[in-house]
Amino acid sequence: MTDPSPLDEYRREGLLPPRATAADSPAPHDGTGRVDLLFEPAGRTVRVPPGVTVFDGASWNGIAIDSTCGGHGTCRKCKVQILSGDVPVGRLDPRAFSGDELRDGWRLACLAQATQNLRVHVPPLVTRPKAATVGVGRQVILRPAVQKRYVELVDPSLADQRTDLDRLLAAMDDLELHPDLHALRRLPAVLRAADYKVTAVVVDDVLIDVEPGDTTERLFGIAFDLGTTTVVATLLDLGTGTPAAVQSRLNKQQPFGGDVITRISATMMDPTALARLAEAAQETLAELAAEVCAEAGVDPAEVYEVAVAGNATMTALVLGIDPEPLGVAPFVMSCTAPPVVLAREIGLELHPGSRAVFFPALGAYVGGDIVAGMLATGMDRDKRLRLFIDVGTNCEIVLGDGDRILATAAPAGPAFEGGAIRCGMRAGEGAIETVKLGEDVVLGVIGDGEARGLCGSGLVDAVAELVRVGLVDASGRYVADEVAKEIAPTLADRLGFIGQERIFVLQRDGSEHGVYLSQRDIRELQFAKAAIATGWRLLLEEFTVDPRDVQQVLLAGSFGTYLSPAAAIRIGLVPRLPVLRIVSAGNVAGEGAKMALLSHRERAGAQTLLEEVRYVELSDRADFNDKFVDQLAFPQ
Repeated sequence: MTDPSPLDEYRREGLLPPRATAADSPAPHDGTGRVDLLFEPAGRTVRVPPGVTVFDGASWNGIAIDSTCGGHGTCRKCKVQILSGDVPVGRLDPRAFSGDELRDGWRLACLAQATQNLRVHVPPLVTRPKAATVGVGRQVILRPAVQKRYVELVDPSLADQRTDLDRLLAAMDDLELHPDLHALRRLPAVLRAADYKVTAVVVDDVLIDVEPGDTTERLFGIAFDLGTTTVVATLLDLGTGTPAAVQSRLNKQQPFGGDVITRISATMMDPTALARLAEAAQETLAELAAEVCAEAGVDPAEVYEVAVAGNATMTALVLGIDPEPLGVAPFVMSCTAPPVVLAREIGLELHPGSRAVFFPALGAYVGGDIVAGMLATGMDRDKRLRLFIDVGTNCEIVLGDGDRILATAAPAGPAFEGGAIRCGMRAGEGAIETVKLGEDVVLGVIGDGEARGLCGSGLVDAVAELVRVGLVDASGRYVADEVAKEIAPTLADRLGFIGQERIFVLQRDGSEHGVYLSQRDIRELQFAKAAIATGWRLLLEEFTVDPRDVQQVLLAGSFGTYLSPAAAIRIGLVPRLPVLRIVSAGNVAGEGAKMALLSHRERAGAQTLLEEVRYVELSDRADFNDKFVDQLAFPQ
């Protein structure tokens, strides 16, 4: 006799209606026609072919449903409530919802097929996760590629019939310029309306506009950190070098998956996905650009240049370049340095001549965001032995001493973003971000409200604390109940089981289990930290130095900003060093993008970095697997 399924157990307990019989089951849909999906609270109705999943119906029509796996049923984050209409309980739904929630219509959207008209409640997506908007940077000499020159010209006459352009260029004879078409179209009317007192707008050697009067104090650019999860925009006053506004939001590509691999896979499986991914990224940039301009009271037409720092996949997608070669061996980029394009080609409504400059990439998995980070932190200048780690789904690692620089990438997986974690979530309101174990459990929750889940920094904190107090052993396993009662009697009752899986309850919220950390969650973190630790250990071996020789560890990115250095040391994510050597570097990719806007010399320095850094490929190392296994255990 086979074991009852989870669905049968819920039916037996009265939490679900009895299994329908052939007599009372509705006839299966024949696949013709359309069904209507009404999404609340957006109030939007979309028509889709029957059998389409709720997730696909939403994402096709620009309605964001949380997901990190791209709709493959593995992350269990695409939770929606069916308010009217019938969607049977799927095979994975009981693992994501309690019996009461299943009875109330909660389903995983990626597995919920729409075979009839439905009214669906979509929980609000955290569009502004907690993100680092500033980071470690260097002082730069202010020499932007964009400049303005105010000139007062002599009126033409029968004795002086020089062209309008020659007249203007003669007043700036220290520059060798050529005009773009937009500037030429405006030149005759603006000169005469302004009585030949105008401001020339120049980018490098191109005259992009002529403005009436003296507008030299109105000169702006936008630096973008185009992250896989979060995008940050900083509006800069290029005349003074100071930030005028900063905003961040979730990358609108999230419905396609939480990491670059799932997004690359989406383009391989669906020929329309590339255009949709490009549009989603461009919409994110455009919305942020509008927000920072509105915040600072700047006309978007006064923004003359943008700089974009993103990984190789994000850069390819926003430009509409097929990313498939990045996702399959031998992992080849279309180019190292994308061309300078007009900002409107990536969906930005700024000055018509505004340009978009992209950071060059070292390789498929050490992209422009890392080059920007190395520029900001001076990895090619500081003579100390420094380790730069950008912790994320794909973790980039750089080791340098000012003379030599090595770089690599380690596949950490989605655990640090809250993906593949039972109660995981992004770093938004309600996420546990710090954990302290003593006589009781003390939680730090973003927004100071009730805990709804566990973000990456909270995950690391929780595991580090469980290891510290002894409830998790070096192998990563929860200890037996009798051991727990002996070493931590006030915490032992928080250990329990869900099915056959061991858990530790962090927050009891009245539901069956509350917010908890499962044995599998610990394994996910072990795999992630082992991949990273293997990466930096191999780079140290290439340098022939000991981990104790590292004088500074820079933890970059939003996750690195909020990660506890002590917890990172405790679980072996970084070398065992004095805590003061571990520095939260913040959004160094964004800082590098700012530097590229403020100084054309720094922009050239980013290109020079490509010649100085040697990339170390981990996937073809024969000793990688053995070293990876060695790093799975927690240090004791």
